[in-house]
Amino acid sequence: MPKMLLLFSHELTQDQVKDARATLNITEFVPLSLDLEGLWKNIPPTKPSLSEHLEPIRKWMKGRGDPGDYILIQGDFGAVYLMVNFAFSIDLIPIYSTTEREVVEKAMPDNMVRSERVFRHKIFRRYERG
Repeated sequence: MPKMLLLFSHELTQDQVKDARATLNITEFVPLSLDLEGLWKNIPPTKPSLSEHLEPIRKWMKGRGDPGDYILIQGDFGAVYLMVNFAFSIDLIPIYSTTEREVVEKAMPDNMVRSERVFRHKIFRRYERG
């Protein structure tokens, strides 16, 4: 049974856990350690290259993932691109969570409009090779 490595900055929702178990047969979820989560959450916006910054995460992926395991990758666009390609190179299956967005708008007494967005998980989708 495959496991799911979690390379993203949030907690899985109950809907995501339920979907992963039902549709992907996931038996184990492998989160980042706190130090690696800090690296992933704080991708430096001024570095021209992210290769060195992401090396500890590559080592984690190699050490914790087995061929055929899933890895949920979401975050900084450039970092996601690099890690999806790396996942393919070590035979992990990179995926992301799709969401449906609902917007509720409410007129306020001061003629302003308050907007609230609610995101609901729909499915896990595989990243595809280009």
